[in-house]
Amino acid sequence: MKFASMMVGIATLAGSLFALPAASQDGRGDVVYVPTPQVVVDTMLEMAKVGAGDYLIDLGSGDGRIVITAASKFGASGFGVDLDTYLLKLANQNAQKAGVTGKVHFVEQNLFLTDLSRATVITSYLLPEMNLKLRPKLLTLKPGTRIVTHDYHMGQWDAEERRDLIVPEKVVGTPGISYIYSYVVPARVPGKWQSLVSIGGRETPMEFTLEQQFQELEGKVEIRDRSVDLRGRILGERIRMVAGGRGGVPRHEFTGQIGDGSITGTLIIGEGASRQQLPWTAKLVQRGELKRASDDL
Repeated sequence: MKFASMMVGIATLAGSLFALPAASQDGRGDVVYVPTPQVVVDTMLEMAKVGAGDYLIDLGSGDGRIVITAASKFGASGFGVDLDTYLLKLANQNAQKAGVTGKVHFVEQNLFLTDLSRATVITSYLLPEMNLKLRPKLLTLKPGTRIVTHDYHMGQWDAEERRDLIVPEKVVGTPGISYIYSYVVPARVPGKWQSLVSIGGRETPMEFTLEQQFQELEGKVEIRDRSVDLRGRILGERIRMVAGGRGGVPRHEFTGQIGDGSITGTLIIGEGASRQQLPWTAKLVQRGELKRASDDL
């Protein structure tokens, strides 16, 4: 494995993991290279829903197989970063053999200094403390960016999906099992928002006070001078919040698309045959801060 490289620039193992150890190479750090089984590569790309329009960045690209598979199988483009000069040369050679050099390349770089802003998909294998160090940078990426990690999760940032794969040839970590986690960068909505909804011909003002930690939301909504607790969740630029449903307040379900200081969507009031579905928009009037997690570095 290449854990030694991680501490000096985090040359990770997303493209170079989990088979029987190969011989040490002559690259930077002279570390052992262990390739990722193809079943793990394919599953990571499947969970990320990689397609032809995607730009994938692999943090710790090894022999390049994740980026190359994304390009050759799904038509994606992108690049990989690593600190091992031997593996970088090998990855570029493999890209040439696969006929995808017009779509992918590989560079020697510290991943913490790598510009990730172009990515629609990021793949990585990092030790837990490195995931926590990288997490703030990932959360600043464009909402909807997909992230897939191998074996280690992102701490208190809950994965949208986890798969456990039986990989008999894997001899590191948990022998015979690979854990794969997928995430979606959420839009940021903490603060105060205001709406004016026409309900039964009456214009009803609503004010939302939202707190956000990763993709989870909680807070209150003022409806006709009554304060109601709400909870919600964000997936990329999509939001869903629910309030009421008890204490004499009908259930209110808000769903919508988050824009630049606005949300546009639908409000459903009540349940069953008596429910009403109404257009709903909200405007940001006071921006708030994200809640810190206890495992923030």
